[in-house]
Amino acid sequence: MLLGILCGLATCALWGLTFVVPRAIAPFSTMDLTVTRYGLFALASIVLMVSPRFRPRNIRPRMAITALLLGGIGYVGYFVSVAYAVRLAGAAIPPLVIGTMPVLLAVIANLRDRSVPWRLLALPLILIAIGIGWVNLSIFAATPSGDQGAILLGIGSATIGLILWVIYGLASTAAMQSPDAPDILQWTGLQGIGAGIGCLVLIPFTSAGTDIVFTTAELWRFILWSLIMGLAGAWLATLLWMIASKRLPLALAAQLIVAETVFGLIFGFLFEQRLPTLAEAGGSILQLAGVGLAIAIFTPARGRRAH
Repeated sequence: MLLGILCGLATCALWGLTFVVPRAIAPFSTMDLTVTRYGLFALASIVLMVSPRFRPRNIRPRMAITALLLGGIGYVGYFVSVAYAVRLAGAAIPPLVIGTMPVLLAVIANLRDRSVPWRLLALPLILIAIGIGWVNLSIFAATPSGDQGAILLGIGSATIGLILWVIYGLASTAAMQSPDAPDILQWTGLQGIGAGIGCLVLIPFTSAGTDIVFTTAELWRFILWSLIMGLAGAWLATLLWMIASKRLPLALAAQLIVAETVFGLIFGFLFEQRLPTLAEAGGSILQLAGVGLAIAIFTPARGRRAH
C-alpha cells in the first residue's frame, strides 16, 4: 500500500503542473501545448512498443477501446479544460474546483453503497462550499466587471475538467482492479496512443500556419515544457497512477487528489511570485479541512464494512 500512496503523490505533483504550465509557454497557445504534449506521449508509447514487454497482448477489445478512450477523451479533454480554466480564472480557482473530486467520489460511492449517513457528510460539504465561495467572491470583487465573464468561463471550464477527472478515475480503477486487469505498462501505452489520436483533432486550432511571433528563448521554453509534460506529466504520471489505482481502493486513491490541489496552488503562486491572499489561503484551508473531514468519516465506515 505504501508504494501505491507514494506513486499517487508523485502523480499528483506531476499533474499539478497542469495548473501553471499553460501560462508559462506564451506566446504559444494551450492547443499548441496540448498537441505537442500528447503527441510526445503517443510517440513515447509507440517507441517503447519495440520491446515486447510494452506491446498490448491478451487485452480484450473492450478493454483496449476503454484505454484508448481514457487517453483520448479523459486526458486531452481534461487538460484542455483545466488549461483554459487557468488562463481564464487565474491560479486559485481551478485547483479548488478540481480539488472537490475526492468528496464528489465519496458522494457517488455513498449513493451506491450507503456507507455513511448523509447527515455526516453535511459538514464537509458545507466547508468545501464556503471555501470555494470565499475565493470566488473575493476574486469577483477585485475583478473589473468587464473581466468577470472570463472568470465565469474559467469556473465552467474547470467544472468540465472535474467531471472528466471523475469519469477517468472511476474507469481506470475499475479496469485495474478487474479480475482480468491488463498489464500496467501495456495499458499505459494504449492510453498514450489514445491521447495521440485525440490531439489530432486539435491541430487545426493550433498556431500552425499563423503569424505567431516568438523569440528563440520562448521557443526553447515551449519545447522544454512540452517534453516535461509529455514524458513526465503524461507517460510517467499515467504509469504511476495505474500503479496507485491497482494497489489502492478507489476511495483512498481519490483522496490523494487533494495533493494535486495543494501542488497546483503552490506552483501557481510560485509562478505569479506572490503569497496567497487572505481569501485564497482561508478558502483553501476550509476546502482541505472539508476534504480531510470527509476522509475521516469514510475511513472508519470502510473499515466496518471490511469486517
